[in-house]
Amino acid sequence: MSQNQTTGSRGYLISIVLVAVLGGLLFGYDTAVISGAEKGLQAFFMEAKDFSYTDGWHGFTSASALIGCIIGSALSGLLATNLGRKKSLIIAGLLFFISALGSMKPEFLFFEQGVPTFSLLVMFNIYRVIGGVGVGLASAICPMYIGEVAPSNIRGMLVSWNQFAIIFGQLVVYFVNFFILGDHIQPLVEEMGKGLAAINPAAQWTVTTGWRYMFGSEAVPAGLFALLICFVPETPRYLVSVGQNEKALGILSKINGSAKAQQILLEIRDTMTVKTERLMTYGALCIFVGIMLSVFQQAVGINAVLYYAPRIFGDMGMDNPMMITVFMGIINILFTLVAIFTVEKWGRKPLLICGSLGMALGAFGVALTFGHAGMEMVTAVSLLVYSASFMFSWGPITWVLIAEIFPNTIRGAAVAIAVAFQWIFNFIVSSTFVPMFNMHLTEGDDFGHWFTYGLYGIICVVAAVFVWKLVPETKGKTLEDMTKLWKRK
Repeated sequence: MSQNQTTGSRGYLISIVLVAVLGGLLFGYDTAVISGAEKGLQAFFMEAKDFSYTDGWHGFTSASALIGCIIGSALSGLLATNLGRKKSLIIAGLLFFISALGSMKPEFLFFEQGVPTFSLLVMFNIYRVIGGVGVGLASAICPMYIGEVAPSNIRGMLVSWNQFAIIFGQLVVYFVNFFILGDHIQPLVEEMGKGLAAINPAAQWTVTTGWRYMFGSEAVPAGLFALLICFVPETPRYLVSVGQNEKALGILSKINGSAKAQQILLEIRDTMTVKTERLMTYGALCIFVGIMLSVFQQAVGINAVLYYAPRIFGDMGMDNPMMITVFMGIINILFTLVAIFTVEKWGRKPLLICGSLGMALGAFGVALTFGHAGMEMVTAVSLLVYSASFMFSWGPITWVLIAEIFPNTIRGAAVAIAVAFQWIFNFIVSSTFVPMFNMHLTEGDDFGHWFTYGLYGIICVVAAVFVWKLVPETKGKTLEDMTKLWKRK
C-alpha cells in the first residue's frame, strides 16, 4: 500500500483545518477589537446631545456583540444540521464582513456623518450584533467541523488550534489597534458629565476616527475567510447524516487512508442509524456537563481582562497600557501552545484542574493588590498568571470537550445549547465588569476591585471541583465512543 492509502494525506488535513481555524481567528479578532476602540467610542458618544451616555450604556455597547453571539450559537445547531457545517461557516464569514464595515461607518445611508445620537448608537449596536451572530456561529461550528474531520488520535490537538487561532486573532487586533493608534492618545473619560470638554484635544483623532479604523480592519480577514471556506469539503459525519456515503468515504480516504476509511465509515453509519434521537436520549448529565463547561469558561471572568485590558493597565498607572496589552497577548499565545502540545499526552481533566487553580491564584492576587501603592508589579504579574492559566486550560480544552463529548446523533443541538450558554455568561461577565469594578461602599474605597476578582477566584475553585467530580476523560476516544460512554452513565 502507498503512504496515502495507509495514513491519508496529512497536508490535505492540515490545509482544511487551517481554513477552519480562520473562523477562530475572526472570533478572537471581533471580540477583542473593542479593547482598543472602547475609550474612543465612549468619548464619541459622550458628545451626544439627545441622551446621556452613562457607564451602563457603555457596558452594554462594549458587550452588545455578545447578544449576537448568543443568537448565532443558538442557531448554529439548526443551521449546521440543515445546511451543513460548510455553508454555515460561509454565512458566518459574510456576517463578519458586513459587521466590520457597518461598525466602522454606522452612519451609512441613514445618519449624518460624525454626529453622535441615540439612533446612531442603536445602529452601531445592530452592526455589532450582526458580527456577534457570525462569532456565535463560528464559535460552535469551527470546533465541530475540525472535530468531525480530525482522526481521533490527534483530534484534541487540532481542535486546540482553534483556540490558538482565537488568541492569535486577539493578539493580531491588539497589534492592529496599537499601530492604528500610533502617536495619538486615548481620551480620559472619567468625568462622564463633562463630555468632550474633559477630553484632551490631542485625543480628538482617536475620538472621531481611530475607533472606526479599528472596527473596519476586520473586513480583511473576514473577506478572506468567506472566500477560502468555499474550497473546503463538508464533514464526513454530516455527509453520512444526509445519505451521501460515497462523498464521505472519499473525504475519509484522503484524511485517514482508504484502508481505515471503510472502518470509520461503518462506525459513523452505526451511530447515525437513528437520526431523530431526542436531546435527552443519553441523560441529563451529558447535557449538564456540556453546559457547565461553557458556563465556567466564562464565569471565571477571563473576558473581563481580555476586553478591558488597556483600561485595567491604565488604571494601574502603567505608562503604555496598549503595549502591556500586546505583551499579555504574546504570553497568551505561548501558553495556548502548552495546551496544544500536551492535551493528547496529559488529557483534558488534568489541564482543566491545574488551570482552574492557577487562575484562582492570579485572581486572588489581583483582588489583594490592585490599587495599592508600590504593588503595581505584583498586580500585573497576578493578571498575567490569571490569563496564562486560562490559556492552557479552560480556553482551548473547553472547545475540545464541547466538540467531542456529545454523541453523533445529538451533537448539533447539544453543541448549540452549550455554546449559547457560553455566550450568555460571556455577556453577563462583560457587561457587568465595569459597573462592578467601579463599585464603592464609601467614597474612594477599593471595594469593587477586590470584590470583582475575589468573586472570579472563588468561581475558579468551584470549577476545579466540578471537573474533578463530573467531567469524563475523553483522551484517545473516537467520536463514536461517546455514544457508549454516556449510555454507561
